[in-house]
Amino acid sequence: MSEPILQFGTSRFLLAHVALFVSQALERGDAIGGISVVQTTGNAASHARVAALARQASYPVRIRGNEHGAVVDRVVVCDAIRSAWIADRDWATIRRSAIEDVRVIVSNTGDTGYRLDERDSIDVLSKDSAAPRSYPAKLLALLHSRWQERPADGVSIFPCELVENNGDTLREIVLGLAKQWSLPDSFIEYARHRCVWVNSLVDRIVSAPIDPVGAVAEPYALWAIERRTGMELPCTHESIVLTDDLRSHERLKLFFLNLGHSWLAEQWLTEQRSMSETVLEAMHDARMRADIEAVWQEEVLPVFEAIGMRVQAEEYVSSVRERFSNPYLEHRISDIAQNHIAKVKRRVLPLIELANSLSMTNAQPRLRGLLGKRELI
Repeated sequence: MSEPILQFGTSRFLLAHVALFVSQALERGDAIGGISVVQTTGNAASHARVAALARQASYPVRIRGNEHGAVVDRVVVCDAIRSAWIADRDWATIRRSAIEDVRVIVSNTGDTGYRLDERDSIDVLSKDSAAPRSYPAKLLALLHSRWQERPADGVSIFPCELVENNGDTLREIVLGLAKQWSLPDSFIEYARHRCVWVNSLVDRIVSAPIDPVGAVAEPYALWAIERRTGMELPCTHESIVLTDDLRSHERLKLFFLNLGHSWLAEQWLTEQRSMSETVLEAMHDARMRADIEAVWQEEVLPVFEAIGMRVQAEEYVSSVRERFSNPYLEHRISDIAQNHIAKVKRRVLPLIELANSLSMTNAQPRLRGLLGKRELI
């Protein structure tokens, strides 16, 4: 018998987020069971993590940073992962697990995780087929096998990729592929309505791996999950928030944390600052600190006040301020500055559009100036 939670992805983020939550919940009897993890990529680091997970029953997560004004530095042992599989090697086992035991599927497959592969075809649905190449095709194949043997029993699917409406988006990609392959309407109905596709938002900086398996993470952690009728949670945990308003959580993260990062990157690029400069060093630079505080307080916070979220925004920006000042986090601004224009478009432009919709067209002079400089307005 395998575990009720099937996790696609072996990234250090999942090791220090979902898997850690489940481990801590298991200690209290608040999880549905353990995790079987599936490696979907072929890189050497992932292979090494899977091999280590297969050898040992636990791994460390070191929590380091600021929390409520105090410095935190502690190690937590995670033992939720009970099986570690490689998709290309263990597909028959993964398929059988999905049919017999799995109740929850979790994923974090990276920026290209939802991309289809034209080499996948309906042949991957055969019981003797090798693993499909793309994650959506893998998921489709597993759900199809489940439907064939247990047509009344769906699963709850929790994508953790940083994609807006990630559950809805993944569902439509999988169903689109099913229709492309002319699968029966009864299967489409099963996948759409018996399975529960959940939108969620993850928020935690996991700064470094621990070899051969483990991770270093900040104290702050959030998994905001949009309530869906019939969904089964993998666990209950103090860092999991069930909400009917996921968009508000998304806006807080986007317009304070992500926008704040891009504001620092803009100054770093404009002034041609040191390649080694980190977010922590920028927060200790008096002028850089004053600039980002002015953006948060004078250009972002008033928008949240206008939509009735001032209290939540003040609490969140306080946490972001602590996270940016994490003494253990070497977060280089040069890394944040990669794909800068695209990030500014995603992080700053929506705030300005929201402000315009609230008749705040004379606000945000700094952010509007940034967009004008980058020719985005």
